[in-house]
Amino acid sequence: NFVFDSEESNEDWPNKYENTLHVFNPNAVFFSEGSKLSYIGQNCEEIPQELAELYGHRVLQLDLGHNLISDVGKLNTQFPSLQELILDSNCIGDSLNVPPLPRLTTLTLNKNQISDLESFLDKVAHRLPSLSYLSLLGNAACPNQLSSVDADEEDYQRYRYFVIYKLPKLKFLDFKPVSKGELEEALKRGVYTKVIRYWPNEEVDADSGSSPESASKLTPLPSQTRNNDHYAIFGQSKYVYYGRHSEGNRFIRNHDL
Repeated sequence: NFVFDSEESNEDWPNKYENTLHVFNPNAVFFSEGSKLSYIGQNCEEIPQELAELYGHRVLQLDLGHNLISDVGKLNTQFPSLQELILDSNCIGDSLNVPPLPRLTTLTLNKNQISDLESFLDKVAHRLPSLSYLSLLGNAACPNQLSSVDADEEDYQRYRYFVIYKLPKLKFLDFKPVSKGELEEALKRGVYTKVIRYWPNEEVDADSGSSPESASKLTPLPSQTRNNDHYAIFGQSKYVYYGRHSEGNRFIRNHDL
């Protein structure tokens, strides 16, 4: 049902764009239903300008899956009326520049390279105010079996709570509808489900939580209490508690946990 829609003949394209970094393939363009454009599996590293010149003013749904795209910063000028964007199996990472797309309701970024979930969601919340459908399956930021064999259902549910907390207007997340109960729970505890990032095989600064090259080794004690003058006192206490409930926990403060 897809048809190639162009005012120029296919024979004219190779000569017109032969000097471009990516050789634009007009035969791979599918434009249908008056508003949907697909350019899939062409190994392009950026969105071809030719697509925007020919179709940008009328495209509502854009599918650029299975390419090598890492930057979409010009989408708002290339496709100003965009409502649905599919970028599955590309090279989208944490440096993604999310352009303002006020009409975009659907965004799928399955099988990309997004690992910093909070940074990504902050960009999306600010630039995509109408977003109601989001899918991040296969990214490191989405802890399920597609991204990590160690992830379990609890890891994934915590991720869902945090995403919904940051984007409360979502109706679907990873092909699964957001229920009313899930939204209520996310608004209550979503702020506490943030996942702390760590750097495998690197030393971590215990005080700042960062990982600079000069970081000290992990230690159970804060730096201001670490010295060589350790001492301890032991002995037998003359006070013994025989009550039914232990009172030991009342001496533990939140900052000690």
